[in-house]
Amino acid sequence: MSDNQHISGIVEHVIFRNEENGYMVLELNAEGILVTVAGELGEAEEGECLSLWGNYQNHPRYGEQFQAETCERKLPDTSVDIERYLSSGIIKGIRKALARKIVRMFGTDTFRILEQEPQKLMQISGMSQKKCDDIARESRQIFALRNMISYFDSYGMKSKYAVRAYRAWGADCREMLEKNPYLLCTDSVGMDFQKAELYAHALHVPKTSHCRISAGIIYILRHNTLLGHTCLPLDKLAAATVQFLEINETLFYETYQTELENGNLIEFVRNHREFIYLPEYYLAECVITERIGSLRQLSDSDIPADSVSKLIAETEQQAGIQYAEKQKQAIASALSHHMLLMTGGPGTGKTTTLNAMIYCLKEQGQRVLITAPTGRAAKRISDLTGYEAKTIHRLLGVQFESGIQKFIHHENNPLPCDVLMIDEVSMVDVLLFSSLLRALRTDCKLILVGDSDQLPSVGAGSLLKHLLESHCMPVIALKEIFRQAQQSCIITNAHRIINGEMPELSRKDNDFFFFHRTNFSQVSDLVLDLACTRLPQAYHYSPVRDIQIITPTKQGLLGTVALNKVLQARLNPPDAETSQVRSSLYEFRVGDKVMQTKNNYDIIWTKKNNINNTEKGTGIFNGDIGIILEINRRSHEVTIDFDGRMTVYPTSMLEQLELAYAITVHKSQGSEFEAVIMPLLGKMEKLSYRNLFYTAVTRAKKLLILVSTPAKIQQMIETVNQHQRYSNLKYMLWKECHHAKQDLSEIKPENKTASSPVSLSEPLSGM
Repeated sequence: MSDNQHISGIVEHVIFRNEENGYMVLELNAEGILVTVAGELGEAEEGECLSLWGNYQNHPRYGEQFQAETCERKLPDTSVDIERYLSSGIIKGIRKALARKIVRMFGTDTFRILEQEPQKLMQISGMSQKKCDDIARESRQIFALRNMISYFDSYGMKSKYAVRAYRAWGADCREMLEKNPYLLCTDSVGMDFQKAELYAHALHVPKTSHCRISAGIIYILRHNTLLGHTCLPLDKLAAATVQFLEINETLFYETYQTELENGNLIEFVRNHREFIYLPEYYLAECVITERIGSLRQLSDSDIPADSVSKLIAETEQQAGIQYAEKQKQAIASALSHHMLLMTGGPGTGKTTTLNAMIYCLKEQGQRVLITAPTGRAAKRISDLTGYEAKTIHRLLGVQFESGIQKFIHHENNPLPCDVLMIDEVSMVDVLLFSSLLRALRTDCKLILVGDSDQLPSVGAGSLLKHLLESHCMPVIALKEIFRQAQQSCIITNAHRIINGEMPELSRKDNDFFFFHRTNFSQVSDLVLDLACTRLPQAYHYSPVRDIQIITPTKQGLLGTVALNKVLQARLNPPDAETSQVRSSLYEFRVGDKVMQTKNNYDIIWTKKNNINNTEKGTGIFNGDIGIILEINRRSHEVTIDFDGRMTVYPTSMLEQLELAYAITVHKSQGSEFEAVIMPLLGKMEKLSYRNLFYTAVTRAKKLLILVSTPAKIQQMIETVNQHQRYSNLKYMLWKECHHAKQDLSEIKPENKTASSPVSLSEPLSGM
């Protein structure tokens, strides 16, 4: 702290506040000089006195600012500042007029009265007993929260964690944390284990304590769910924990046994090997197994084969299409079986077949619902089929109880449908799929559609892979590329890639183009030129709405962060007429293309439908892309259009957004774009493999441009990602559906050759 500069003063005005991470921009009156201050200051309010350590920096647009690194706070001590503080609305029920009355009566003793003798507020004219009690209750909470924030500040912990901890445990929060500081790592607070370690060390909690080892085990398991594993083998979990916590195996196994008995861990034995789960992931795999097994027990439809053939023929006549034999098989299976999994790559007729299924099922009087994992995937299938599709989260409905996410539809409130169709099932993780199955009536038909060659879900599990390999349901694989699709080099090259062959790079007369560049700066310059000038001029594409840059990584010169900043500078540069607002990473302007980076179930949207009625709903989800229409700096609100869904974001939520001129391959899943530009250069060893390349190529509808080298493309194609995800779902499904014995020889022990849990110091790949 000695190397930093120090300022102190009174908060005059809060310009920007991010509730998620405590980042703020405010104006501080430092001895009569107004200073712009930025930093993670937490709950600072107008009228509050702050003592700050940090450094002055020159912002290219906003000029000199004080970047605060450390903050100490105290309540205002003059009547004027106390009145301003209370007038800010910090205590619910006290506005400007009442704040003035309170301070006139109690002066500088106001805070003591509010905290210790709130009943004296009854001396103020017009104060009712109910209002006095409400203010007293709110004051107790505010002062308790402020005390927690000050306590957290004293240990160098951010105020956002103090707020979460207080909301989770209330007035007992400090006492609970001092007994077990690793409670900070629970979902309720969400602090990183290493940060909780610093607090525990300051409290002199020994490294061998049960609470530390228990939290470390759970942290390692949860960290590995982010890498796709639903569980870990006990031997690998033990080795990782012993190394990470620097303890001996005896301590690990003692704690492990206790956590098993307490139900915080679940042990599943397969072929004499123990696999360890967090409870929610074990339950998810069990629910999937049980529900799939129940659907298998249902009898097939008794529709005569000739009636099915007749209905398919009527569908062909109505659509003016001659279906291929495999497509007819898929349609017939959808009509006769309670489950169907249809797979196929681009150009194999999945959507045409899905349309026929919907038509036939509706002709039978079936109620059909269609869903997809993301908003863009749902919109795409809606556009292609003409039937409404909803995201899975929107279909299930989301509500919160005590801060915990729950779905409205479940076993006791099932979805109102006879048939559920799930598109892009490769993107669905085991937690979400289990929630879907729980929301279906026991006799509801289930039709899954996906491309088995796409990337697996970002969430844990290898759902599509394990459904296919366990042979638990009828599968129709569409492989024939139809004649019309054969005219597209995007489609033919995609199939060449997934078959391990080099795409045709020399053609210049179709929809797939290759530019040979060997230098990072050359690649970046060409991408900019193509996106901003050449493609808009040649094809009349909108560089914002039609063209999408897709890259494997967030990092580096060709990562999304760097590309977004240079693309924004070219496509939407700052000027005096364009409003803009900042997050910690980006400056957002009216006209910018942005992406939501986390599920937000609460934000309200409105949408005008075809008959000019207004539809209202809630929820903008991870991967949704929109355009900023308006920035109102006075009300601190940003209006965004997400494919017709109009939303208003408070500026405090901007950390949930990223610029989206360039996005990662993982974020592009489930979407299609008129034109895709893909720069590929550099090692990117963990992101250079065939399925990722194939997924990116298949995002382009009409035009794909690769900027790379033949050697890099060959490396991508030759690298088959060997990373296996630890899971027992395939084993459970096989055992349930085929009534197999415990020691299944038919199931290869893929988990024994799966990659080891990633080192906890290793950064996650950019998704």
